[in-house]
Amino acid sequence: MGTTLSQEALPGLTPVRATEVYLMDCIFCAIRDGQIPAVKVFEDDRTLAFMDISPLNDGHLLVIAKQHHPNLFEISDEDLAAVSRVAKKMALAIAKALRPDGLNLFQANGPAAGQTIEHFHLHVIPRWLMDGKGVYWEPPVKGDANRIKDAAEKIKAQM
Repeated sequence: MGTTLSQEALPGLTPVRATEVYLMDCIFCAIRDGQIPAVKVFEDDRTLAFMDISPLNDGHLLVIAKQHHPNLFEISDEDLAAVSRVAKKMALAIAKALRPDGLNLFQANGPAAGQTIEHFHLHVIPRWLMDGKGVYWEPPVKGDANRIKDAAEKIKAQM
């Protein structure tokens, strides 16, 4: 679900400024601070929603916490709740505006999960039947009951 930038995605920036943007610690903080352009959809004191520049489908947008949190493990409960509320608000607006058949809410946490920007964000992705996109585990195989129970016990022990 790439949100990487290209020179074409940074209209009006000189090559030197575009290089500076690429080298920044956090592109989402740069968007938040107005240092690079974005198509903003919603903003409040804790969150910002803007269109993904590499959308899976029309209407694909991102919701970020304004405060920098690299991932789910580090985001505050208050900011996570704010991002979740805004994601729902965006989903409802997408449903009315674009009339998708469904919607994905996606969050990648860490490189192994596909996180490419180390700033907590949710993808809100409208979906249509037969859109040719997927988020399926292949092949769908029933998990081992003992492994499932063992994992559950380990998780419970940490709560």
